[in-house]
Amino acid sequence: MTVVYEDNHIIVVNKTASEIVQADKTGDTPLSETVKQYLKEKYQKPGNVFLGVTHRLDRPVSGLVIFAKTGKALTRLNEMFRTSEVKKTYWAVVKNAPQEPEGELVHFLVRNEKQNKSYAYDKEVPNSKKAILHYRLIGHSENYYLLEVDLKTGRHHQIRCQLAKMGCPIKGDLKYGSPRSNPDGSICLHARRVRFIHPVSKELIELEAPLPEGNLWKGFTIEDTEKTY
Repeated sequence: MTVVYEDNHIIVVNKTASEIVQADKTGDTPLSETVKQYLKEKYQKPGNVFLGVTHRLDRPVSGLVIFAKTGKALTRLNEMFRTSEVKKTYWAVVKNAPQEPEGELVHFLVRNEKQNKSYAYDKEVPNSKKAILHYRLIGHSENYYLLEVDLKTGRHHQIRCQLAKMGCPIKGDLKYGSPRSNPDGSICLHARRVRFIHPVSKELIELEAPLPEGNLWKGFTIEDTEKTY
């Protein structure tokens, strides 16, 4: 766990691909407990440490996760995520080049709880939720392409599902059509940047996560990634 930002009300960490954000049936120690322990030791706090989970990343995904250190911050952040006021930008490594270097994807996703998988449809179908993202081709290597993705909605497995529907499954993502898994069980999807108004101080917060270790992420020729929101 790497702390990217911390103040009295929030803490933002760079999650590794193997970590779960919240406790689940695996029984593995979640990132939320690791952060709590970090705060307990850093500030020598007796008893329980308050930490609010504001959003999640899938276990095989790496990158920025925002936690609330106070109840006030948690309430406000929950509302900000609900109304899409927190802007999240992801980087995804794919094997196939998209037909267009930039575009907006609009699908209707249906979640299958038993399979823990979402299915994308071009038109609205029963029990579907509208999913919108914007992608841009920002880099390439000898064998792969690097896409920058801005989420406009927050649906279950949205990026994984929509990119696969476009014919560009994420490297290592067997569930959505990648031919091979990654050795460490990760998928090559990284929550690279977040941008939001601080829930208490009202300052603009812009943060960027370091890229995962390994030659794959370092092997890209990156085009100009300056962007406006």
